[in-house]
Formats: sequence, C-alpha cells, structure tokens
Amino acid sequence: MTQQATLYRMVLPDHVCPFGVRAKAMLEQAGYDVDDRVLATREAVDTFEREQGVETTPQVFVDGERIGGSDELERWLQRG
Repeated sequence: MTQQATLYRMVLPDHVCPFGVRAKAMLEQAGYDVDDRVLATREAVDTFEREQGVETTPQVFVDGERIGGSDELERWLQRG
C-alpha cells in the first residue's frame, strides 16, 4: 500500500515556491502518494499559516502528523 502525504505549498501567479517543488519531488521519490494542496493566493497562504501556527510554507503532513517544511522533510525521510 502506498503511503499518503499531504503537502500544502504556495503557487502564486507570479511565484512558485521552490521549496514546495522540492518537497513534492522528495515525497514522490520516497514513494509517497502526494495530496498536493496548492495555496494559490497570498490570502490563502496567510490564512493557512495562521491556522496552523506556522511561519512558512510548504508544510508536509504524514498520517496527520506535521513533519514541517522541505528541510525538516529531508531530515525526516533520512531517518526512515
């Protein structure tokens, strides 16, 4: 069974967050089925950050647990 991950990342009309692209690629490379939740407006990004109590996107969740951004995800995946 494929493991599921949920990725919230910023994709604005004038800016695609490179850390979100990196996080998605790392998850896919690790064999995760990614539920890619695109935050398409600044307002959506701000609301998500406020609701989650975080200061940055992307944010990755696996089994309902917040892993964090792309750097935290990289460390988490290395731990296996």
